[in-house]
Amino acid sequence: MLDVILFTFIAIIKISIVFGLLLLTIAYLIWIERKVMAHMQVRLGPMRVGWHGLLQPLADGIKLLFKEDIVPYKASKVLFIMAPVIAIVPALMSFAVIPFGNKITISGYSIDMVITDINIGILFILAVTSVGVYGIILAGWSSSNKYSLLGGLRSSAQMISYELSIGLSLIGVLMITQSLSLVDIVNAQSKWWFVLFQPIGFMVYAISAVAEVNRCPFDLPEAESELVAGYHTEYSSMKFSLFFMAEYANILTVSAIAVTFFFGGWRGPFLPPVIWFLIKMFLCIFFFVWIRSTYPRFRYDQLMNFGWKFLLPVALANIIVTGLVIVLIG
Repeated sequence: MLDVILFTFIAIIKISIVFGLLLLTIAYLIWIERKVMAHMQVRLGPMRVGWHGLLQPLADGIKLLFKEDIVPYKASKVLFIMAPVIAIVPALMSFAVIPFGNKITISGYSIDMVITDINIGILFILAVTSVGVYGIILAGWSSSNKYSLLGGLRSSAQMISYELSIGLSLIGVLMITQSLSLVDIVNAQSKWWFVLFQPIGFMVYAISAVAEVNRCPFDLPEAESELVAGYHTEYSSMKFSLFFMAEYANILTVSAIAVTFFFGGWRGPFLPPVIWFLIKMFLCIFFFVWIRSTYPRFRYDQLMNFGWKFLLPVALANIIVTGLVIVLIG
């Protein structure tokens, strides 16, 4: 009985720590993006609130909290209010199975640096994160706004298309490790990172991940030059900030998966495992900012053609080649 209570207590503590750090990280990702993009464009970025604008996320949060919360008169109010929550919760839930490090021992008790290690970890993440698109679709449909509806429809088509490529890009790693557990996948990279064996799979994953989180140059669901603000045109105050937070939470999720599948997870010399994991995640996040600062937005037909006519065949070819190599070597 005591072991069950202790296990539950430790699980609650881990959930609270991860959840709190996630929200703090999401807030400061916005600051990091603004500063990195500013330096790439030879600007200063946020400078007024705190040293180099470090308190800007806090100021933005307070501002959004006290802004007027407007619900359109003809909107489907229940769905309109639920949509932001549906968008952000799945992105946060996916971190329940992300391994941040190996086991540590405190006062004789062994503690996993992962909330829960399940033998179908990647299936859990893919299933949970795929629910997030419903929040965007419902936001567009319930707003009673044609621009919002178009943004929601674009998002549904885009996310279905590129989720398929993301799933297929990871199958090569699963074939090599013969496991769906994220901990097993990291342990299998004790000598070599899988990016060396799956460069095509990583390329497909990286491109699909940018499209999956609606980031430039694939940010068609919220293209301001065409759809005002897309699916969240009618949103204000904290409901708008939840959509904003969901985008950055999804960036963290796809970065964590990339680190786990292709870059050895927490593994690295000298530094503590958690630090290695965070460094690798930061480099992946920097890639997203870099891409946004570099490439112009695609047309929608180019986006769909690229996903179905290029990425999907390449991902399938990568699976076939990986299978042939495994059979010939094994």
